[in-house]
Amino acid sequence: MDANVVPPRAGEGWWASNAQTLKTLFRMLFGLIWLIDGSLKFAPGFVGAFAGSISGAGQPGWLQGWFSFWATQVNGDPAFWVYLVGTLEVLLGLALIFGFIRKVAYAGGALLSLFIWAVPEGFGGPYGPGSTDIGTGAMYALLFLALILLNATYGPSRWSLDAWLERRISWWSRIAELRPKLAASR
Repeated sequence: MDANVVPPRAGEGWWASNAQTLKTLFRMLFGLIWLIDGSLKFAPGFVGAFAGSISGAGQPGWLQGWFSFWATQVNGDPAFWVYLVGTLEVLLGLALIFGFIRKVAYAGGALLSLFIWAVPEGFGGPYGPGSTDIGTGAMYALLFLALILLNATYGPSRWSLDAWLERRISWWSRIAELRPKLAASR
């Protein structure tokens, strides 16, 4: 067993004794969601509809400058923004599925989620009577933080491309892990 993996204590139950498998499945399923979402950005007609989603209609007046700035950016070249975000989502999905540079993927995924929440999702708005949804981006950012916490709590994932690379490249754990393996000389 890996020295960084926290083994379950006696009497902790099924969840604790299967934490490694569960966190890996959670990571991979979340990656599949991102992979599908990113792939859908390349669907015909999405580029044409994207600019209209960044209007800021119905948002508070103090946010209009934010949405005007992004509407100007997106209207200048909507294909660039759609394909950039789609490519980032596909790459993020693949990184999650295969467990590649997880520390960077988790932090980058949280930032990308917040960006998506703040721009095309309009911070979950427009808010008004009957609005009850703050958007998915904020929730996705929290899920990435949960992945960071799971990785920090239960240690490196044995079922990842990172684990394979760490056995072959001594410094790889510094890129991939929140708790890099300590050098043998310490």
